[in-house]
Amino acid sequence: MTGHMLAAIEAILPEAVAWRREFHAYPELSFAEHRTGARVAELLRGFGCDSVEAGWSGTGVVAVINGNRPGRRIGLRADMDALPITEDSGVAFASTVPGVMHACGHDGHTAMLLAAAKHLAGSRDFAGMAVLIFQPGEEAGGGARAMISEGFLARYPIDEVYALHNMPGLAVGAYATRPGPIMAAADMFRIEISGRGGHAAQPHLALDPVMIAGHVLVALQTVVSRNVDPLQAAVLSVSTVVSEGAGACVIPARVVLTGTVRSFDPGVQDLLEDRLRAVVLGVTAAHGGVAEVEYLRDAPATVNDAACAGHAVAVARGISAAVEADVAPMMVSEDFSEFLNAVPGAFMFVGNGDGPLLHHPAYAYNDAGLPYGAAWLAGMMRARG
Repeated sequence: MTGHMLAAIEAILPEAVAWRREFHAYPELSFAEHRTGARVAELLRGFGCDSVEAGWSGTGVVAVINGNRPGRRIGLRADMDALPITEDSGVAFASTVPGVMHACGHDGHTAMLLAAAKHLAGSRDFAGMAVLIFQPGEEAGGGARAMISEGFLARYPIDEVYALHNMPGLAVGAYATRPGPIMAAADMFRIEISGRGGHAAQPHLALDPVMIAGHVLVALQTVVSRNVDPLQAAVLSVSTVVSEGAGACVIPARVVLTGTVRSFDPGVQDLLEDRLRAVVLGVTAAHGGVAEVEYLRDAPATVNDAACAGHAVAVARGISAAVEADVAPMMVSEDFSEFLNAVPGAFMFVGNGDGPLLHHPAYAYNDAGLPYGAAWLAGMMRARG
């Protein structure tokens, strides 16, 4: 069945590639996907979906396609937003929006789900109801959470939910997933350390927050190495250090550090936040400064339901012989986790072939992978409806 579906998707591949390249040329940032959302809704209506609702969390779109016999309600989700990156891919259909680029392949994910929708709406040869979720705001985080808080699950009480992401380095036509945790929770922090500014040649008359920030930065590296069980996975990275100093001879009054914390286990997540706060406040106070910590839990860990991951693997194996059923978990994050916290489901990686990594200015989505993603999405509806 899935092999036949792959052939059916390949028959409409030129259209799907055209949609994808159109989205690529006109990228939009999180929660600003107005053109993209409108175009998606237009196409879905043209396919003959039973209902199409636009405006979820501002720009999201949800469509329903009913099968030709009773069955389960299956959610299929794609993200639509781009990144604040200047494109350097060299493709002929590169971004026309300065400083904005589809550097993560969400244009491809949108086109995959549209292709699956066209196939499902045209055939109706499945049980149950396909609920197609075109989600805004994945890159900035909060898009899935926003839709759920607006009542998505009450209006569309789905039984299971599935999504995918392209993966550079994984061969085109290959799939990878696993039961249990597959991507980490993403927490973000901002630390402001205040001292007393002055002349760099008279440090004894100032209270140097740069020096304090250096001690804080080093001390934070002990949180994972000396507080987290070595058999648990965790990352704490300080990614920016910025002062308001005006030159080499100025000791600034404040320094700001930002970064991210990643984990899989909720208990480890709590420990990391508690220890980060204690280390920052304690080290700063020991040097006579004052610190303020802002800590945001952005996206929870993405945890696949074991049975749903098994179904996802079975569908993928009906399409390709290259299926990894127990891929190693990754410390990147994905806000599809919000749906998985509410409904059983699974997340699948689909091969994008060799090339620059995600979020790189030279990243290029590989259209050759599009039919494999679309066939898998439609296949999940056929298998689980």
